[in-house]
This record gives sequence, structure tokens and C-alpha cells, in this order.
Amino acid sequence: MAPGNQTTVLEFHLMGLSEAPDLQPILFGLFLSMYLVTVFGNLLIILAIISDSHLHTPMYFFLCNLSLVDIFFSSTTVPKMLVNIQTQSRAIPFAGCLAQMYAFHLFGTIDSFLLAVMATDRLVAIAYPLRYSVLMNPRVCGLLVGGSWVITNLQSLVHTCLMAQLTFCAGSEIPHFFCDLMPLLKLSCSDTHTNELVIFAFGIVMGLSPLFCILVSYICIFRAVFRIPSAQGKWKAFSTCGSHLTVVSLFYGTIFTMYLQPASPTSSQKDKTAALMCGVVIPTLNPFIYSLRNKDMKAALRKLGSKAVSRQS
Repeated sequence: MAPGNQTTVLEFHLMGLSEAPDLQPILFGLFLSMYLVTVFGNLLIILAIISDSHLHTPMYFFLCNLSLVDIFFSSTTVPKMLVNIQTQSRAIPFAGCLAQMYAFHLFGTIDSFLLAVMATDRLVAIAYPLRYSVLMNPRVCGLLVGGSWVITNLQSLVHTCLMAQLTFCAGSEIPHFFCDLMPLLKLSCSDTHTNELVIFAFGIVMGLSPLFCILVSYICIFRAVFRIPSAQGKWKAFSTCGSHLTVVSLFYGTIFTMYLQPASPTSSQKDKTAALMCGVVIPTLNPFIYSLRNKDMKAALRKLGSKAVSRQS
């Protein structure tokens, strides 16, 4: 594009999920409800884990971090979407757009890294129960979580810095409900070859590494479980993985279902659906998945509720 046809874009306009006026109140009520459930549900899990000394174990330490990330992940997109619906304004400043893109990819990627860490934790607990407390000591747990934060922050920082160097054309409408990498690249007047290569490289490394870790961990877990002689022992071992397997299936099942399909005119709609599932729906479901199927967590939540009631009386 010729320099004379380029205009500095100071803000973008998010097109949202739907432009139908009749759907706006329904969307507002639905996503407000889901956001409140996400925040309060995950906060309850965090408070239950912190307040109950019986849950001060590596498994619940990782779950506490996952719940915290889920709150941040959902908060990256939903509040802005609700404001846009309520005010009928779709504008987002350029800096705010970059910040939203940074946060979405940070929390989305660290979600997958934490799921991989939790799979490793279950492997050690089932395959090496006598050495579990030694292998998964507080220092190791801290390094696993801290390393995940550092790596994912680095990825998001690289994407954001590269995006900030691009020039954008006068067209500023993003066909999404938040600022994402690919929709932004399509609005750029600059050469985006470097950005696309970096996205591809990080996508391979950061996307496949956690998945590979999860797959290897569960292959080893299944092998270890099948060596357990009693059926009761097998069930007890598998039961500690049920909630984690459910979340992993939802998370990666959504990604595979949406993206392992041929390109089509509805690709942008598939991107919206995948982002909604990973960034809104799954964080809403996680508190139910990890509490309803976990006796220790249900007991901790009851204790937390009893303490709250006793303080008020």
C-alpha cells in the first residue's frame, strides 16, 4: 500500500459476537452470569485450599494456581465485552488492544502449561508414591510454576513487541470480541512475514510441548495403574486423575475440533467459538469439575462455609 493511503490507527473496533440488537441483552446476561460464576467459583477453590492444611499438597498447590489463572484468563476478555454491549461502544485504544492480546496469550498458554505440570504431578504420585514427597518438594513445585510463568510471559512479550512495530491501515474493525494476533495482522499494512513465522514457531513449541508432556504422563500413568494387582487400587489411582482428564479433554478437544478442520468462510466464527470455550466456558466449569468430583475439596468447601456462617452469627 502506498504511504499516502496509510493512516495511523489510534483505536480499533471490536465487532463482537453478534450485531443483532435483540441478542445484546441476552448476551450481556449470559456472559455476566458466567463471569460471576468463574470469579466466585475459582475464588472459593483458592480460599478452601489456603484455609485447609490438609490441602497443602502439590496437587492442590497447582490447582490453586490454575484457579487464579482462570480468573485472570476470563477477566481478559469478558469485562470489556460486557462494557461494549452495555455502552454500545466497540472502541478499544491501540495500547489497550495490545495489552489484551498480551494477557490473552499469556493466560491461555499458562493454562496449558499448568495442565501439563498437573499431569506430571499425577504421574509421580501414582508411579512413585514412596518418593512423591521428595520428588515434588516445595522448591520443585515453585520452579515448575515459576518457570511456566516466565516462559509464557516471554512468548506474549515477543508477540506484543513485534505487533507494536507494525503499521496499521485505516480499516480498524476487528471481526472478533477481543484483540487477537491473526485478526490484527490482517489489518496491518506492514510486512507481517516475521510475525507469522514467530507465531508458527511459538505455536509448535508452546502448543505441542504441554500436550506431549500430558500424553507421555498419562501413558506412563496407565502403565503404572495396570501393574496394580487389585481392582480397588486401580480405581483409587484413576480417581485422582478424573477431574484433570476432564479439563484436559475439554481444553484440547475444543482446540482440535475447531482448528483441525479445512479452512472455510466461517473460520472467523470458529476462532470466536474456540476462544469462548477456552477463555470463558472452561474457566466457568473448572470449579464444578474440581469440586463435585473431589471429596477433599467438598469437605474443605463445607468447612469454609461453616467458618463464614459462624463468623456472622
